[in-house]
Amino acid sequence: MNIQFISEYLEYLEIEKGLSQNTLDAYRRDLTFFIDFCATRSAAEISDIKRGDITSYIMKLKEENYNPASVTRKLASLRGFFKWFCANEYGSKNPVQTLEQPKLPKHLPKVMTVEELNRIINSNLNTLQSLIVELLYGCGLRVSELVNLNLNDIDVRSKYVKCYGKGSKERIVPFGEKAKSALQKYFKERDLIVLQNNLEKSKKLLLKNNGKNITRQDVYNFIHAQGEKINKHISPHTLRHSFATHLLENGADLRVVQELLGHSDVSTTQLYTHITKKRLKEVYFAINNDS
Repeated sequence: MNIQFISEYLEYLEIEKGLSQNTLDAYRRDLTFFIDFCATRSAAEISDIKRGDITSYIMKLKEENYNPASVTRKLASLRGFFKWFCANEYGSKNPVQTLEQPKLPKHLPKVMTVEELNRIINSNLNTLQSLIVELLYGCGLRVSELVNLNLNDIDVRSKYVKCYGKGSKERIVPFGEKAKSALQKYFKERDLIVLQNNLEKSKKLLLKNNGKNITRQDVYNFIHAQGEKINKHISPHTLRHSFATHLLENGADLRVVQELLGHSDVSTTQLYTHITKKRLKEVYFAINNDS
């Protein structure tokens, strides 16, 4: 019966909230792990779960060295689930209703300098790799948004890309001449790939030479390898962070950056203002220490 409740809740999240498959899979893992844990404490049914079970679950996560961000995410899964469970009158008591949200330490996202980015961009990249960098950095796309782009999401003439972020929320992001040039070069190669692999009906933008779609892992591996050129551990999200930081450093309005990133809350975007202040201090003290 518990599995049925979880499946019904995930179906609700997919249909009503439009959550991505990756997010749904994470929720399924979190909820299944929690339900299995409670079963070991004689709470065989969801309606039997009490506040003490939640407290013991948090202690177990900490004992297993889950970081604070992971614990917070797992608790968010439970909050949403029990809220839905009670709203549908499957149960009357919400054991996480008064649970305090753990305070997370604020870590500033890692960003790259313009010089580091130029070293990567001007290195020996092929046409597809150049386009990946231009879209991640030049448009601030998430890796999931990048790999899910279709041909009709790109308007080369008007220079904008349409993407679907968290919750399948659509946004339009403009791109510059470098990205336009990278797209035009890539389209020529893509036409050959389509012809050689009989993929006339393929809608995906990014294709490998064998005709298969580019995956998240492909992008992660590629970006990680680029980090070795600048002696820095980087991920696709590092390019997105750099995109936002460099915009703000050059005078972009915070609300505009929020729209470009697809943040639902401006407080998330405000984190990048702390980065620019930190970098400003570093430059200031570096100059004064050298003088």
